Amino acid sequence: MPNNSILTPEKLLNGYAIGVFPMANSAHDDEIYWVEPKMRGIIPLDGFHISRSLKRALDKSDYEITFNTQFESVVRACANREETWINTTIFELYQKLHKMGSAHSIEVSRKNILIGGVYGITLGTAFFGESMFSTETNGSKIALAHLVKHLKQRGFNLFDTQFQNAHLKTLGCVEIPQSHYIKLLKSALIHKVTF
Repeated sequence: MPNNSILTPEKLLNGYAIGVFPMANSAHDDEIYWVEPKMRGIIPLDGFHISRSLKRALDKSDYEITFNTQFESVVRACANREETWINTTIFELYQKLHKMGSAHSIEVSRKNILIGGVYGITLGTAFFGESMFSTETNGSKIALAHLVKHLKQRGFNLFDTQFQNAHLKTLGCVEIPQSHYIKLLKSALIHKVTF
């Protein structure tokens, strides 16, 4: 595990490169710890599931998709919930990673109002999804659908969701052992693509 006595953006990226990621217990807890799940959630880029209701929402096209135009707003919205692992230190570190070109966001807006989004880290051909939010029905699902399409077009081959939950499972997220994940990660880090 990387030493997090003084956590820097570079140490964060080193953590992702060896298969761990940082979390805090709450927004008000200053301590940050590294997580290495025994089972890892990933969305196979060719296995993203679009339900009929999501397809209808996508087909309506009554929204605008942007990338990296509202990164700070997306992270704030992701942290704006009763239970969050995004504390002030993590928030500031990801802003620095964004300025370095290693953290990215996808935003869904309707009538110039942000209604959903996802943010994450890129290394090699891997995208590490950190968090997502939705203020309207299907906001985060629309963001994920467009993100998966974008990652495929750009040549990414690993979409790490860290954990699987009920919401992600409906979209095609699967769980794999960490040992299998590490093999996929090593392969994804060999090549480099741009987000």
